[in-house]
Amino acid sequence: MTYRRAVIPALVGGLLITLLLWWAGASAQALQLRGSTSVFDVDSVNELRRWLTPWSYDPSTALSSDGTAGAGTDGGGATRYSDLYRTAMQIRFVALFAFFLAGALLLLRRIPPAQGRTPATLLALWAWAPVAATLAVTVSAPWLIASGGRGSYRVLPQLAAVIASSGPVAVFAGLATALLTVVVARVTAKGADPLPRRSVPPRAARAAAGVGTAVVAVSLVVLSYQSVAAWIQTSFSGSGLLSEPGDLLRLWLLLGAWSGPSTTSVGHWLLYRAADVLLLVVVWWSLRLLPGLLTRTTAPAMVLGAVCATVLGLLASQVLHMAVDDTGAVWGPVHVFSALGTGVPAALTFGVMSGLAALATLRLAGDRDPLPAPVVPA
Repeated sequence: MTYRRAVIPALVGGLLITLLLWWAGASAQALQLRGSTSVFDVDSVNELRRWLTPWSYDPSTALSSDGTAGAGTDGGGATRYSDLYRTAMQIRFVALFAFFLAGALLLLRRIPPAQGRTPATLLALWAWAPVAATLAVTVSAPWLIASGGRGSYRVLPQLAAVIASSGPVAVFAGLATALLTVVVARVTAKGADPLPRRSVPPRAARAAAGVGTAVVAVSLVVLSYQSVAAWIQTSFSGSGLLSEPGDLLRLWLLLGAWSGPSTTSVGHWLLYRAADVLLLVVVWWSLRLLPGLLTRTTAPAMVLGAVCATVLGLLASQVLHMAVDDTGAVWGPVHVFSALGTGVPAALTFGVMSGLAALATLRLAGDRDPLPAPVVPA
């Protein structure tokens, strides 16, 4: 699919996810109404507020819910903090639109919804949505931290907390966005030249998938082990604004957290480890199919595809955790989805490295792209 055809569905998807998350943030005010606890229990209302607050454009809702603004701030200071908060949200929504648009353009260009690629395109766009949301939150984090009036106090832990706050709402909004984007893309793809799927040597595809999965396993198996994670948390020290980087490092390096079955039964421990195995299986299978799905195995396409594959594996493992966990029975049904979408920063970090490693393995195994055919004006 040419960029001229891909830009329309990408624009539609970017606008839709921006509007959905803006609407979700605007809905945070409804949870402050007196009758909200009659619809949901108190714990569920608090959890929903935690989901929606990162996307709330109203500074009174966000600043009062997370306590970033001091109660004793004077009127002029409160106004300045509110202006900073609005600036942060403007940057957040513009960045969300830009990041999703850029990723969707590349995905639709290299994995067009034709020739049996439609399910892969849908899943890739869905996985890209929480990544775009995480990047948007990261870009706007400095302004949001400054709006709390404590921009010089423990900056790195505050930065980690802001980045980790995008919440499950981006996953749900991303699913709706991916569905509509694929529908529009199929309409705009009508009449385009057929793009048959490439024939990739099976041995090269399996080798690339194995190497890429091994890179992801470094985070999931090695770095996420309890003692290693504790070393990452405490061993790196700094001073001044760069003090206490442990939270930020764990956010971008750890896909999970696990230890030996010392405090639980072996069966229960193995059940939880099955979710980690599922993550690696999804990543391996996605990377195994990715070279054949791409119209060309370029470095940006392989990196973006590997990031989406890692996020899909992460979501699959979290869904399995939801099925075996009893959080809903204790804290309410909303808490079942609380962990959905966590770990996206680490998935982005190791997805990039996984894609580069898989591409290098493909090239070493002898897989080469054919020269691109001349583009026929559509």
